[in-house]
Amino acid sequence: MTPHATPPPDPSVPSRDAVLAALRGVVDPELHDSVVDLGMIRDVSVDGATVRVAIALTVASCPLRGQIREDVEHHVLALAGVEHVEIEMRAMDAGERAALMDRARRHAQERAAPVDLPASARVLAVVSGKGGVGKSSVSVNLAVALASRGHVVGLLDADIWGFSVPRMLGVSGPLTVRDAKMQPVDRPVGAGLLRVVSMGFLSGEDDAIMWRGLVLNRAVQHFLEDVAWGDVDYLVVDMPPGTGDVQMGLARMLPRTELLVVTTPGIAAQKVAGRAADMARKGHLRVGGVIENMSDFVCEHGTRYELFGSGGGERLAAEIGAPLLGTVPLHPSVAAGGDAGAPAALDPSSPVAPVFRAIAERVALEIAPVVEMAGCTARLLARVEAAAGPARR
Repeated sequence: MTPHATPPPDPSVPSRDAVLAALRGVVDPELHDSVVDLGMIRDVSVDGATVRVAIALTVASCPLRGQIREDVEHHVLALAGVEHVEIEMRAMDAGERAALMDRARRHAQERAAPVDLPASARVLAVVSGKGGVGKSSVSVNLAVALASRGHVVGLLDADIWGFSVPRMLGVSGPLTVRDAKMQPVDRPVGAGLLRVVSMGFLSGEDDAIMWRGLVLNRAVQHFLEDVAWGDVDYLVVDMPPGTGDVQMGLARMLPRTELLVVTTPGIAAQKVAGRAADMARKGHLRVGGVIENMSDFVCEHGTRYELFGSGGGERLAAEIGAPLLGTVPLHPSVAAGGDAGAPAALDPSSPVAPVFRAIAERVALEIAPVVEMAGCTARLLARVEAAAGPARR
């Protein structure tokens, strides 16, 4: 009797290994390591277009439960052929928690230099596939709008060649150093605060920065590791255009980063912006949403002109499976405010101000809400260890 041959795998659905590879992009925000490497993934099964994932949390009531669930769902749904994700959340027992914390401690010791950000900080990288789409103005006005909600917002001008954030905010350096850490330049915004770092604080505004890939990446690494960002709620990173060394370095240094992709309405800009989203998928980063800039222009008589085309943001959002966070109209107040150091998001007479307020609200409430982490496992275990004394450690 001829034995039955094992049927070949269905190429239209991902393998279990492909799912696990995608889940390596899900990083526990508190322990700074992949949920796969931490041993939190207990089971993965693929049944056609449905993927089932069982994940064990340190404690059932962890405040990060919802965020981890969303991250798992987002990364798995990004795989071709996956239409549904079923997630089972379990709780670890005492022995499993101890093993996980041991792995987390070893990982922390192996890291060359930790990024000086609180575990609760949400990192938003504003990216574009090309220059000229207003990425920096979106970064500045989004950061300002988040700060006006009462948040402490770090703003990192990582566009080393094309830094423009200092002028747009009307702030200047130099950066001071205290306790071997660079101190950001602060700018109060209503009830909130902006903490700004830019190459523009270290170089003249008219000086050309003639650096190449690895040097650029190292500069951004310094701005992350050697800056005293303090207790920021958000770090908004104005990225250079494209998908090069700086972008790949950020994915390595800050795997919790969520990308906000900026495009203009035209098809050409939309297609180029799609490459930035593709980079995110390949780097296991989450695309938080799309922002369409320069959407249209309304003249003083009320006539609307679509000078750069239409629909690019909506098309890109549908193509990459991310929400369209807002469409920013083309208005002179954006350029004028940027030149004067008075962002249009703070100008009550500008029609873009309510747009950026709405985008900031969606970011703060839906896309990347700040989570109170006082009850998370690492802190609780640290308190128990401290109370037990050195003999019990």
